[in-house]
Amino acid sequence: METVRTTCVIAGGGPAGMMLGLLLARNGVDVVVLEKHADFFRDFRGDTIHPSTVGVLGELGLRDAFLGLPHTGIRTLDVVVNGNRLHPIDFGRLGAPDDFLVLAPQWDFLTFLAQDAARHPNFRLLMETEATDLVREGDVVRGVLAQGPDGPLEIRARLVVAADGRDSVLRAAAGLRPRRSGVPIDVLWFRLPKPEGSSPHTLAYIGEGGMVVTIERQDYVQAGLIIPKGGFDGLRQSGLDAFREAVAGAAPHLRASLETITEWDQVKLLSVQIDRLPRWFRRGFLAIGDAAHAMSPAFGVGVNYAIQDAVATANALTGTLRELGPAPDASEALAADAAGEMDLRLLEAIQRRRTPPVAAMQRIQLAAHRFISRPEGVRLLPHPLPAPLRLALAAATPVVQMVSSRLIGRGLRPESVAPELR
Repeated sequence: METVRTTCVIAGGGPAGMMLGLLLARNGVDVVVLEKHADFFRDFRGDTIHPSTVGVLGELGLRDAFLGLPHTGIRTLDVVVNGNRLHPIDFGRLGAPDDFLVLAPQWDFLTFLAQDAARHPNFRLLMETEATDLVREGDVVRGVLAQGPDGPLEIRARLVVAADGRDSVLRAAAGLRPRRSGVPIDVLWFRLPKPEGSSPHTLAYIGEGGMVVTIERQDYVQAGLIIPKGGFDGLRQSGLDAFREAVAGAAPHLRASLETITEWDQVKLLSVQIDRLPRWFRRGFLAIGDAAHAMSPAFGVGVNYAIQDAVATANALTGTLRELGPAPDASEALAADAAGEMDLRLLEAIQRRRTPPVAAMQRIQLAAHRFISRPEGVRLLPHPLPAPLRLALAAATPVVQMVSSRLIGRGLRPESVAPELR
């Protein structure tokens, strides 16, 4: 078995893993990132890069280069309820320059981070390499076992970071078990041709007791139908006509585009889950992103919070990792004392910093799910709106926009790259 020595090994080349790898590599830490797929080109469900993430790229001097990639910049997101167009989200209220949300394929974003990280000789990205287990000596994690295209690998490191998603293999290997929250909904994701005509960017359409989420891409719409938890089999039995009617009931303008859905293979089930680890770390081990806390698709904040975990981790650990240097080999490690280990207090501080905003957002997501899954459905606004209600909504909109732009665009505890790491 080939053995690789590094300072930090990160399992998972998603937003959390790639951002952390980039930040460490820029600051002199030897880092290896493992990505189990051959490339990043997969149909990710979340393609939103939020204002706080654009701000992080700006702090790193990467903002203009990233915005040079194909993307759509959005300052406002509407919601249509029973034909009434509401304007609850306006990122322009955040103030320039990061006053917009970016819609871009996540594979472009990850490739961009990987290419910038690759400029640093102390960064290694191993594609088609999947972490399968931890290397332990007593109760200390010393690295990972992985399977690569040329066979098995042992990667020894001062710190192992699990950024391998909500079904994290390394999290389970570390004996960490998440606490799950009951979520009453699932989402059916599918893509449709853009309907003729243009309309403002719209986050969701709600009508006749149903809800459809829409994400505009360059030449098509990624859409999601909200269904009751476990309701996919029943909908399949009812047939594609029933599926198309459920979507069109909430979003009538998609009716013609829905004719392109001709088989169930075009519809993907996302089993929505919300969970969080009571403890994110062990000696030599840390979980971040979805491996530490799975978020639901509500408000599209999962990528945002994963990036913020990575920034907080880099801020807290870069100096220590740089001082520790690459892991010793196996014989040296057996004789190593605690002076060569990552201080548990540093890992605990990361969890202590990131748990409050994560837990608060998960509570907000759960409340939103309970609201839209009520047996009587979402209470619809009358159409057309009576004048008094129309005036009341107009008066409330600026306040709602101020709150929503910060809640969604920045997050509850936005992270900035420490000045010494930029």
